[in-house]
Amino acid sequence: MSSLAEPPASRAPSRSPARTPALSPASGPSRCGGERRRNASDAGADLGAVQDTQLRSVDLNHVIKLLEDSDSKDLEREQLKTLKKVVKRFENGLPLKDLEQIIEILNLCAEKMNEQEAFTEPLCELIKLCGLPFQKKKSSDEVSYSVAVSKSIAQLGELTKILHIYCIITKAIVCAGYQPTSANYKIQMAELGGLAETLVLSLALVENQLTEKLWVLKALQHLSSSGVNCRLMMKAQAASRLCLYLNGVDPSGQLVFRSSEILWNLLENTSKEEVINQLSSLECVHALKDVFVDLLMHGFRHYDRQLRNDLLVIATLLAENPAAPMIESGFTKLLIVLATFTEVKIPNPLVKGLKLTYSYEDFEMKKLLFNVIGVLSKDPCALSLSLFVLTLQLLSENDVMPALLYYVKPNQKPGFHDWSAAQYEELQLHAIAILASVAPFLVDKYLSCQANTLLLVFLEWCVGQDPFFGQGNSFHGTGGRGNKLAQMRYSLRVLRSVVSLYDDAVNLNLCDQGAISQLLDILKYAANKSKEKEDAILLEIEADILFLLSALCENDLHRKELFSYEGVDILIPFIQIDPKKLYSGLGHNRLLFTALDCLWSCVIGCYITEDYFLEKQGIFLLLDLLALKQKNLSNIILGILVEFCDNPKTPSHISTWRGEKDQTAANLLIQLWRQEELDLGVKRDQYGRLVDMKRPIASSFQKQQEVIPIPANCPSFAIMEVSENIRAKLYSLLCKLGFENLPGLSAKDFVTLAIIRRYIDFKVGEVWNELCAELKEEFRPVGLDEEALKVISEVSEDTGRMVAALQTEVLESQHHQEIQEEQKAYKKIQAIHKQKEMVNKSWENFLTRTSNYEALKKAKRLQEKSIEASRCKSKTQNGAVHSTDIKGLGTTV
Repeated sequence: MSSLAEPPASRAPSRSPARTPALSPASGPSRCGGERRRNASDAGADLGAVQDTQLRSVDLNHVIKLLEDSDSKDLEREQLKTLKKVVKRFENGLPLKDLEQIIEILNLCAEKMNEQEAFTEPLCELIKLCGLPFQKKKSSDEVSYSVAVSKSIAQLGELTKILHIYCIITKAIVCAGYQPTSANYKIQMAELGGLAETLVLSLALVENQLTEKLWVLKALQHLSSSGVNCRLMMKAQAASRLCLYLNGVDPSGQLVFRSSEILWNLLENTSKEEVINQLSSLECVHALKDVFVDLLMHGFRHYDRQLRNDLLVIATLLAENPAAPMIESGFTKLLIVLATFTEVKIPNPLVKGLKLTYSYEDFEMKKLLFNVIGVLSKDPCALSLSLFVLTLQLLSENDVMPALLYYVKPNQKPGFHDWSAAQYEELQLHAIAILASVAPFLVDKYLSCQANTLLLVFLEWCVGQDPFFGQGNSFHGTGGRGNKLAQMRYSLRVLRSVVSLYDDAVNLNLCDQGAISQLLDILKYAANKSKEKEDAILLEIEADILFLLSALCENDLHRKELFSYEGVDILIPFIQIDPKKLYSGLGHNRLLFTALDCLWSCVIGCYITEDYFLEKQGIFLLLDLLALKQKNLSNIILGILVEFCDNPKTPSHISTWRGEKDQTAANLLIQLWRQEELDLGVKRDQYGRLVDMKRPIASSFQKQQEVIPIPANCPSFAIMEVSENIRAKLYSLLCKLGFENLPGLSAKDFVTLAIIRRYIDFKVGEVWNELCAELKEEFRPVGLDEEALKVISEVSEDTGRMVAALQTEVLESQHHQEIQEEQKAYKKIQAIHKQKEMVNKSWENFLTRTSNYEALKKAKRLQEKSIEASRCKSKTQNGAVHSTDIKGLGTTV
């Protein structure tokens, strides 16, 4: 067991998600020394013959029967002698076919060892043989004996003294007619036999025996590299058992090391939630805390610091579990104090005498401690109210806010205190990121520390010309290499987290310091950067600024005036976004939505800004976006247009707009209505007319709902449906435009328009229908009330029939007009054909006159007769008479 005394091997500086065991398996002692390590070729053919003879010389059944006989001195000598023969016979490995009998011999020896120490040596020698590769005669032996072998290995697990068999690596000597089993065969059989679970349970047997306990842990450490074994270990409550052993007495330090390694393997190879649940008892948390504190205060080796950080990661996972008693054990307070003790110079007995060495391991610990603070303020909904209040109290009392704000200052070069420039930048960005999680829960502390002022000054540095070359070599520093974008990004996140609370004190404090003007300048800066090269970080920065402006200006006329012309000029390009970019995946979609939200909050309601937006043809841009007919965009754009229509100049802009193929705004709105009804499953005939007169605009979902009596203060399905689709907004917008003299509409559009015009009447009818149905479910109306309800219901149906009649009239009028236009077109075609016939006939007559002299003379006579008939019958006095004949003419043309 000398291998247990070796110091733990050094490990990687930090944990990676895919973790490998840190220790290599220890080689076990070789019984035969140099002779065993000889090559098979050196042994020669004679060795094979001798071994084959030996293999036939011992009868295992006889050995078992001999060991089962009653004890006596002579019999004991015979038994020991026989056991030595067995060991000699199988010195090169146990055959698979004999393994079951060997295990039975082992069990008999173990029973005798309790009373007769002489059996200890042969028992250990037999156990060592189990560490050698098993021998097989045929390739199929591995499968044939798999059940027997797995059971045998499971029985081995009961003998806690032979645990090194899993990790011993010995060079095999092949016997004649035999070959060693495959490298992973023994591991697979151990998994099949449930050895890992047995070993975890056996820890209780060696609880007070350090050496044996370390052997068990060493075997479990190797076993835990397998997911199957880890699941078996979890069945035996391995996580909680191991955690309780962490702070046991062990001068070598291997107890903590091996236990933490096994815990890590369990976390990686099984359900993390199950492991954390097993570790969430008060005893386990106390044990983890004690070991962590011991390593923190007295661990000076590189290895100790690594192990300390490993335990800190496990503590962080525990902090994520609301059921873990981290606060009750005092572990939470300790971690918070550790996270802030270098930034806040307030003496605390918990960290008295502790100093950072500014080594890489201490740098990693600092980041892990910041991460713990983020975890504690991450999900308050998962905590009970009392735990949440206690957590906030701890964060406030231990000056977490000033500690995090300590990093909201321009970076200094070449380093900051004892951190390098790159390390300080990483800590700075991490601290500001955590500040965004903590600030919303500590608003009073946030304001008392003048956090808004610090952040605005820091943002001014971010857009300033001061030279700075960001390293950008961390998770939070992504995209910040050679610039200050990472610092700007996380500072804006902090402002976003506190402004989204809509706390008057926070927002007023920001506006009083000129935040609106400064945010517009930063937005202009980011927009110019985006023109050079667009990336996700710049788009996120722009979207966050637009959100901040929206939250600050909403419902405040003075702040909207501050936004004014400059804000509109900056906002317009965001609305002019190329539709193809919406699917780029960089964040243009979010940017467009925040721009529209900013338009709604910062422009609408201030007539000066509204008029300037109209002058910039902003309504045309909104209608261009609406024409894309994207469902997620349509709702917000229609809401903006409806609000804008309170400005009397807006309807004329909407009426003037023309889209592709000269489409009008009215036609676009009616098309959107038809598409919405199609999506809702509203019944219409092939021409778009009403079908159901009782519920003409009810969706398929509404019709499926049963009558459920609800309190008077709860909206019914008919009311809730108004906010769940865009029909109400389309109706409102068309009301603003007027239902008469709308340009660019077809007969189909007029049919739909007739429904839209009566939307409110139909909606009122739906509400009354729901009311009647609810009354009939619980009450029986008196005669007068029933008559009144019947009349109201008939009014709604009459409205539906009237609209249907109007729709039919429109369709008939359209059909009549189409017939008239068809007749006109037909008459025109007839006239064209008749003209063509006359031209053809004239041409034929001309050809006849030129080719037939008799026809020519006949035509001449007809011409003369026609001329004569056209002359006036009464002769004028003294009037000149002119001859109509042309002398020498030979044609009638």
